[in-house]
Amino acid sequence: MSFLGIDLGTSGLRALLVDSGGRPIGSTERHYPVSHPHSGWSEQEPGDWIAALEGAVAELRDRHPEFAALRGIGVAGHMHGATLLDADDRVIRPCILWNDTRSHAEAAALDATPGVRDLSGNIVFPGFTAPKLEWVRAHEPDHYARIARVLLPAAFLNLYLTGDHVTDMSDAAGTSWLDTGARDWSDALLAAGRMRRDQMPRLVEGSDAAGQLRADLARSWGLPHPVIVAGGAGDNAAAACGIGAMAEGQGFVSLGTSGVLVAARDGYHPAPETALHTFCHAVPGTWYQMGVMLSATDSLNWLSRITGARPADLTADLGDALQPPGTVRFLPYLSGERTPHNDAVIRGAFTGLGSGTTRDDMVRAVLEGVAFGLRDSNQALKATGARLDRMMAIGGGARSRYWLRAIATTLDVTLTLPADGEFGAALGAARLGMVAAGAGSLADVMTAPDVVEEIAPDATLRDRFDAGYEAFRAAYPAIRAVQ
Repeated sequence: MSFLGIDLGTSGLRALLVDSGGRPIGSTERHYPVSHPHSGWSEQEPGDWIAALEGAVAELRDRHPEFAALRGIGVAGHMHGATLLDADDRVIRPCILWNDTRSHAEAAALDATPGVRDLSGNIVFPGFTAPKLEWVRAHEPDHYARIARVLLPAAFLNLYLTGDHVTDMSDAAGTSWLDTGARDWSDALLAAGRMRRDQMPRLVEGSDAAGQLRADLARSWGLPHPVIVAGGAGDNAAAACGIGAMAEGQGFVSLGTSGVLVAARDGYHPAPETALHTFCHAVPGTWYQMGVMLSATDSLNWLSRITGARPADLTADLGDALQPPGTVRFLPYLSGERTPHNDAVIRGAFTGLGSGTTRDDMVRAVLEGVAFGLRDSNQALKATGARLDRMMAIGGGARSRYWLRAIATTLDVTLTLPADGEFGAALGAARLGMVAAGAGSLADVMTAPDVVEEIAPDATLRDRFDAGYEAFRAAYPAIRAVQ
């Protein structure tokens, strides 16, 4: 048997074929554009997702005979996107993506509505789905009048695969329409956003079967037997499945363009006032919380552009030995900030610059600033009762051991590095497909990858980094006051 994991990303689709043991057989990627018709707008054509999926499937089918034994499919997708369908399931307008900020006024109004935070467990951010529909209602009334269904991007692929409107709990939790604790659509939240239950997809757990692959698709893909399609997951929930972060005490830090701190939770512990996201996990009876900073490796990439040096060279020049925080500070708010400030207006800053400041001083300040920003998220997680003594480090920034040592010491957490191989959202989606198809239990399938290295906090520098963090926190109000 084989299983297919689909990771529908913002810039491209990744498809991963695995065997019955979850081991990779082959993978491929297809890319598609993002449209920015106005400042702050971010849209995508759902038809491009279908074309990417069909192209990826054709390549895997042609290259790997094991594809003919496909038994299960799981889809992970970028969250919050609003894909609007009419009564005939035709796309009404391009999907409004997660990083679209046009609905900031509508988000603020919904967030101020009594009971919304209590039921959804989250602040209503402009990127969430509900305020997007309020914007469409106000600015595109003809489109709004035609809406029969609203699907998230992953659910749109589920519709293509199964013919049914179905989504999983983890993805639905990012809409501001879900009672996240009860794991069901909330009539009160839907009413606040002027939507109805019949416009919502059917809800399933991510590891449960959402349906079967459509018979016509199965024939065109050369599959003579039934194929189960799982509920799937939002991208970070799927990534947690890929690295086995499924229970209390398990989590990961992702150093990508943004910085994300994810903790699996055995219970529901919302803390919207911290700007943490509290979402359903992709498996029953489990939730996860996530702190987000919008510029992690993006901060280093910015410094790379203005200095003309590659990011890897900037960090390599620091050597291997961790140094105490310097007098130069960097606030990594180049694109605003989410956790804990929920501040779209704030921008980054260097402080403490002097005539003797070197490039290495600025590099260290950038790495430390990101580490301190992640500590903000970790402090918010701790306030909800989450405890992470160990976290797996993933993403491009994890290549810098200096950066990882700074983060481990700042958070006072041991970081682990996975062995080379697949462990991201595509693998998590494939694993959900395996469980839904009956190829193994959650405990058997959702395992952690082998660890090749551990990076422990530097106890000799802990107090210095604690002091550096307090100085970092003190700088925020002063910077905010002048912007």
